Amino acid sequence: MKAQVIHSFGAPSAFQLEELQKPEVVPGHVLIHVKATSVNPIDTKVRSGAVPADAPEFPAVLHGDVAGVVAEVGDGVTKFKAGDEVYGCAGGFKGLGGALAEFMLADVRLLAHKPKNITMEEAAAIPLVAITAWEALFNKGKISAGQDILIHAAAGGVGHVAIQLAKWAGANVFTTVSTIEKEEIAQKLGADTVINYRQQSVKDYVQKYTNGKGFDVVLDTVGGENLDRSFEAAAPHGTVLAIAARSTHDLSPLHSKALSLHVVFMLLKILDEDHRHEHGEILNKITAIIEEGKLRPLLDETSFSFDEAGKAHQYLESGKATGKIVLKNTW
Repeated sequence: MKAQVIHSFGAPSAFQLEELQKPEVVPGHVLIHVKATSVNPIDTKVRSGAVPADAPEFPAVLHGDVAGVVAEVGDGVTKFKAGDEVYGCAGGFKGLGGALAEFMLADVRLLAHKPKNITMEEAAAIPLVAITAWEALFNKGKISAGQDILIHAAAGGVGHVAIQLAKWAGANVFTTVSTIEKEEIAQKLGADTVINYRQQSVKDYVQKYTNGKGFDVVLDTVGGENLDRSFEAAAPHGTVLAIAARSTHDLSPLHSKALSLHVVFMLLKILDEDHRHEHGEILNKITAIIEEGKLRPLLDETSFSFDEAGKAHQYLESGKATGKIVLKNTW
């Protein structure tokens, strides 16, 4: 089978098109004929060598997000059959083959049936960001109807899904953006209030929208200094949810406000077989919400083929993308 592989960590140019042996199906797994994948920041970190402990062995096939058709079913699999359309975040990390290939071997616990009302390309954009958003909002944040929730980076991968899930749950959603174009996107996604963080300070928008109280829940999808701004924006006894916390911070605001801080790193449950089933269960719920018409992925206008994997990584790292970057298998 054809695959994009890397033989060492490096720049986007590290990808090489090669012929590999098609994986053999094993018990508890299915072989997916891959139709599409998407590129996430963790994929670029794996490629560059930023997270070597989480990387597959060389020659490595990367990318976790996959959408495709079941080609073969392993022993013990009853949830899926050949010909089923599926999606999930199921590989591209330590011990697991990735989606940048014609075929991908995947643990069925990490998969769900693809929503019937979206395309393969749209489905490939969903798994990692939707699972991350779900774990943050519901498993960690335990958000409920009527709460004021601030979600940073409305047009980002996790941010745009989190807005829709929070609205589905009945929360009052505030979100931050950097441009007028992204403000329009946030409004279309259903945000109740859109804040241009370049025009208002945290102090200003907390005063304007919460009378100085702060937000019940803050979801930080950016990290770095923005996590400190999230502490500032949270109400006393509030909750801060973080998906990018590889940094050093002054925790005194947590103490002074008695805040709770929760960190989500969804990759851990892919690597830990005891927790893989949780991702499949979340995706089943996501499928139902999508088929209800309550959630749609935001795709960047620029799409790529598998032959252009390096260009897709370069584009993500440029910071120019809005929403998710999708790659279509044209082999």
